[in-house]
Amino acid sequence: MRSAQVLMRDQWAGTLAETVDGFEFTYRPDYRANADAEAVSLTLPLNERPYRSKVLFPFFDGLIPEGWLLTVAEKSWKLDPRDRMGLLLVCCKDCIGAVSIEPMDNPKADGER
Repeated sequence: MRSAQVLMRDQWAGTLAETVDGFEFTYRPDYRANADAEAVSLTLPLNERPYRSKVLFPFFDGLIPEGWLLTVAEKSWKLDPRDRMGLLLVCCKDCIGAVSIEPMDNPKADGER
C-alpha cells in the first residue's frame, strides 16, 4: 500500500497510509514531543493514537486541486479521478499553506525537508 510523509512547516509531522481498510494518519512521537508542535488540522488534533477512516480524511482530500487544475493533473499523470491517494501524492508536494505531502518512497530520515 502507499504512504506519505505529512510535513507541517517543513517538519515531518506524521504519516498517512493507505491500508486494506481505508486510511490511517499517525503523528510522529518526536513531532508531538516538540513544544512548538501544531496539529495539521483542527479535525486531526495532536494524538498518539492513529486516526483511521474508510475514506481519505476530508482535510487531506481538500488539498487536492479542483477544476481545470485537477483535469490537467489527471491527464498529465494519467490518474483516475477516484484515486484520491494517487492525486494527493502527485499534486500536493507544494501546497498553499503549512502542510505538504511527500511520497514515502524517499522519506526524510532527519524529520525535516
